Order: sequence, then C-alpha cells, then structure tokens
Amino acid sequence: MSAQATPGPRAPVTLRSLIPAVFLPATLYGLGQGAAAPLIAITARELGASFSLAGVIVAVLSVGQVVGNLPAGRLVGVLGERGALLAASVLAVLAAVGCALASNLPTLAASVLVAGLANSVWGLARQTFLTEVVPLRLRARAMSTLGGVVRIGSFAGPLIGAGALLLLGPRGGYWVQVLAILAAGTIVLVLPDVERRRTRAGAGAPARPLRMFVEHRRLFATLGTSAVLVGAIRASRQVVVPLWGDHLGLDPAVTSLIYGVSGALDMLLFYPAGRVMDLYGRRFVAVPSMLVLGVSCLLLPLAGGPVSLLLVAALMGVGNGMGSGIMMTLGADLAPPDRRPAFLAAWRLCVDTGGSTGPLLIGAGAALSLGFAIAGMGVIGLLAAAGLGRWIVEPDRADLAAGGRGRVAGADLPVGGPAIVLSRDESGRTRQAVPSAVSGPKQPDGGSR
Repeated sequence: MSAQATPGPRAPVTLRSLIPAVFLPATLYGLGQGAAAPLIAITARELGASFSLAGVIVAVLSVGQVVGNLPAGRLVGVLGERGALLAASVLAVLAAVGCALASNLPTLAASVLVAGLANSVWGLARQTFLTEVVPLRLRARAMSTLGGVVRIGSFAGPLIGAGALLLLGPRGGYWVQVLAILAAGTIVLVLPDVERRRTRAGAGAPARPLRMFVEHRRLFATLGTSAVLVGAIRASRQVVVPLWGDHLGLDPAVTSLIYGVSGALDMLLFYPAGRVMDLYGRRFVAVPSMLVLGVSCLLLPLAGGPVSLLLVAALMGVGNGMGSGIMMTLGADLAPPDRRPAFLAAWRLCVDTGGSTGPLLIGAGAALSLGFAIAGMGVIGLLAAAGLGRWIVEPDRADLAAGGRGRVAGADLPVGGPAIVLSRDESGRTRQAVPSAVSGPKQPDGGSR
C-alpha cells in the first residue's frame, strides 16, 4: 500500500448544490432583464422616436446578443467561466446605467447593444460551466433548470419593475436591473474559481468559434439548421399572441393576461422537461415540443375570441415549456471537451440567429396577411420537429446503465485526447460515446479507473 496521501473524493454535484452558485445568480440576472426589457421602447418614445424606430431600438438587443456570441466564445476561452461572468456583469451594469441616464437615442441604442453583448457572454459562460461540472445523468435537468430560473426571473422582473416605476420614476426598472446584476455579480465573485477546483478539458490556446463551422460543417448544416428553426418559432411565440389579440380588437389588459397565463404554463414545465430528457432521451422532449408549437401556430389564426385565443396561447406555453433547456442540452452533448466555449458560441449563434429573424419574418409576412405569417411559422415548427427527430445525437447511456452515476462526456480526458465518437447503432441512429480505450476499464460499481 502506498504511503502517499490521496485527496478525498469531491462531493458529487447535485442540482441542490448548484442553487447558490448557478441558479440564484441566473435568477437575479433574469429578473434584471425582465425589469428593464419593457422600458426600452417606452424610453425610446420618450426621447422622440417613432413607433417604428422604437421597435428598431428594441431589436438592437437581439442584434447585440447575436453578434456577441462569437466574441463571447473567445472571451470565455481566455478568461474562464468565472472571469467571463464578472466581465459580463460589469458590461450589463454599464448598459443599464446608460439606459437609465440616456438623453438621446444614439446613447440609448448603444447601451441596448452593450446589454445584448453582455447577455451573450453571461449565457455562454453559465452553459459552459454546467457542461463541465454536471454529470451526464443530470445534464438535461441542470440545463432546463437554468433556463427555467431565468424565465422565472424574467416573469417576476416586470412586476418588480412596475413597483420601481412608482418609486423612482419612468426609468426605475433600469435601476432594479442594476441592483439585481450587482447582486448576481457579487455572488459569482465570492465563489471559488472553477478552474482552481478541477482541470479544465479546454485548457490551452482557445479555439476560434468560426472554425467550429468548418470543422463541424455537416453537423451545423443539419442539426444547426434545425436549431435556427427552433430559435425562430420560439421567439415568434412572444410576438404572435399580442399581435393576434390586437387583430381581434381585444383590450390590451385581456391580451396581457392571456400572455401571462401562457408564460406561467411555460415556467412550470422546466423540471419535468429536463427529467424526461435525462431518463428517456432528448428526442422525447425536442420533437413533441416543436410539434405542439407548430400546431398551435397553425391553430392561432382560427382563434376568433378571447377564450379560443387563451386556449391556443396556453397550448403554446405548454409546447415551449416542454422544450425548456433542450438547445443548451444539445449543445452540451455535442461540444468537444477541448473546444467547449468555441463550439457552444457557434451553437448559440445558430439559436440566436433564429431568435432574431423569427419576429422579423412575422413582421414581413404580416404586411400581406398576419394569419398567413403566423401559419407559416407553424410550418417552420413542423420542419424543426422533423429536423430534430432526424439529426439529434443521443448520449451513450451505457455508463448510466452500468452504475447509474454517469459522467460528463469526455470532461476528464487529457488535453488533446479523443473527444466524442459518433457511431451508428443497430437501428441506424447516430450515437455519441466516450472511447472505451480512454475511459478505462469498468469497476464493479460502474465507475472508471
């Protein structure tokens, strides 16, 4: 027996252990976003923008998030997750202060653009962190919970922001955002740096996110295209319900209530969605989610009153909630261990590109027929379901079946070692696995040596 002392085993990562380090800051960040988001158009109008120009300034937030994805991949690769989160918090605070103090439209637009950049860095850093530290058997639940708590924060943010308007004036929501992000950043600051607790698989020179599209061109041409479609229909959901309510001549308060019910149903399903993905596979959530969203968009033009609109909007909320965390989970499953930030940045670019173009497609189609534009988005949802059903790569669950413990695919491999192996099983479906020669012989408890 060796006399050399060996370090004790690290406590296993559980969803509960991630609450203070990951989910609480994410909730606060989402709360800040929710408190400020409704004010952007109002502030633009206050500064003299027309309705169309105010809409353009609101869209700048999505533009910032899209263009920020690739630089975010480089930033996370250089600074690490914790450093990138702190940098994003600083950017987000500066953006919120800029919006609160803006005296002209260029300043407001620039601040909104910076906010979008900060959002892309924050989201990528959180996703990369969870991909590295959460075992495979909990990955989908962790990702869906991350998406769920952000939605909860975004849902509560406007309510808290409304109270701040009464106390601090018409721009009070921005100051709520400042406080929420400062609190989130402070929590991140006092946490141990993840790189000091474990060896990162992505150590070494960071890869360029754009190279991911070349190295994985077939994947991005197939599953990546499906991700664009998913982003488009999900973002369009936030637009079509208010537009159709206005088309029916409903009172704005009624439309807002219907939209709120849809959002509440969306929030309630994030944990069940993650559990189903972990137990039965990604397709069992991704395909039904897109089918329900697609069918609900096809049904929406048939809604002729508040009751039918409520039913269709509720169906949309269920469909979107069923897919909570699916895009983050798929990205985590596919990301090469030695190039995670770069790959996830490219993957998020696909999703966010769809998210920014979806509402634009609705707006362009509405010039001809609003009902036709919404139904067209339903077709996009059905295409997304077909693409996901065909191209999703399911993780290899042999390790789970043997010991029930799971592992992050390739997270403990040496730098430069094999990453992910894609193969075909008997049914012809693509499978993903860690090479057995690297993972080592199995122990009686199902672990690796």
